[in-house]
Amino acid sequence: MVSRKQLSPNALKVLYRLKDAGYDAYLVGGCIRDILLGLEPKDFDVVTNATPEQIKKQFRNCRLIGRRFRLAHIMFGREIIEVATMRGHHSDEEQDEKNKSQASEQGQLLRDNVYGSIDEDAERRDFSINALYYSINDFSIHDFAGGMEAIKNRRIELIGDPETRYREDPVRMLRAVRFATKLDMTIAPATEKPMFQLASLLGNIPAARLFEEMLKLFLNGKAEANFHLLRQYGLFTYLFPALDKLVNKHPDGTEYQLVTQVLKNTDKRINAGKKVTPAYLIAAFLWYPLQSLSNRITAQGETPFNAFNMAMNQILSESAKSLAVPKRFTIGAREIWQLQHRFDKRGGQRAFRLTQQPRFRAAKDFFCLRAQFEPELAELAKWWDNYTEQDAGSQKRMVSDLNKGAKSGGNYRRRRPRKAKSNNAKRHD
Repeated sequence: MVSRKQLSPNALKVLYRLKDAGYDAYLVGGCIRDILLGLEPKDFDVVTNATPEQIKKQFRNCRLIGRRFRLAHIMFGREIIEVATMRGHHSDEEQDEKNKSQASEQGQLLRDNVYGSIDEDAERRDFSINALYYSINDFSIHDFAGGMEAIKNRRIELIGDPETRYREDPVRMLRAVRFATKLDMTIAPATEKPMFQLASLLGNIPAARLFEEMLKLFLNGKAEANFHLLRQYGLFTYLFPALDKLVNKHPDGTEYQLVTQVLKNTDKRINAGKKVTPAYLIAAFLWYPLQSLSNRITAQGETPFNAFNMAMNQILSESAKSLAVPKRFTIGAREIWQLQHRFDKRGGQRAFRLTQQPRFRAAKDFFCLRAQFEPELAELAKWWDNYTEQDAGSQKRMVSDLNKGAKSGGNYRRRRPRKAKSNNAKRHD
């Protein structure tokens, strides 16, 4: 059912070297699942009964990573083959102290370096579709948890008791959503039911890990579908609480419409092989919470300019409690936000200088998107769309016509000529 032509040559090298060294080794998880679904696998993961230290001895191009669960990364240029030691049950008292598991009061696993057999490893995996093992010995697939049946029925099913598994790692709720949309599957009722009650456990997940999961959810070509499913299960609020609050307040309002359109556009770009910067998504997700906070600060007596800058700092600081967005992306979001207030300033060289800003294209795209839902911006957005499509000469004429229109409309105020300095003033210079 799986041809070796569909497998990474480097993954096969890892399998054969571990096999020749006397260890058991299998390809496992997403790569096998995707091949069976007729998809092209992106990552090839290996599981073995060798410990991380034993794996490292076999490969000079290996580095060990992770605290919660130790993993070996075998590097072949840009391709990384991830190798994990088979996991065991937590009750195994024969493990040495450094390999013991450790859980929080809520049941979340903090350390998980407990090793075991392939049967135990299969029981420890999250979903049945990810518990399929490909053996290099006989080129067969070993199914320990009904993964083949789940693929046939196109269902996302947790292995074991769903509540216990979610408590062990609440991120599994986000993964269930992502797999359901990515693979066009449904979440099994028993797997779905605890999500409504246990969504709050995501509040215990480190913000850096949630940011990585956010990227997987919204940069995989299924962003819009993930958004709706996350909100259905009450999970979205633990990624973007300020936006979720506004959307709940105005279910069909501008906030909801703009974010939905942003995600539709993101999916189109991703599926067309184009890039999307996380800075743009952060700017879009937090724009209306930023505006709302800025208006509240202005109402307290602050100038609009100062209020906007204060609101930017505060909204990013509050957001960081949920998502640890790297600085390079928050800087990008700030620049996109700041440029929103410069599109109405087009006289002289201002329009040209604005186009030279590093974030101009993203900021202009966002401004024109806003104009779809904020009618007062429509005429200005249309002007900028036209301006950016013209050559330099035509752009100058557009700005010149703009200035003439201002004069003829009676809004043009002639600048007073400067007074010449008196002779006495010149003597004192």
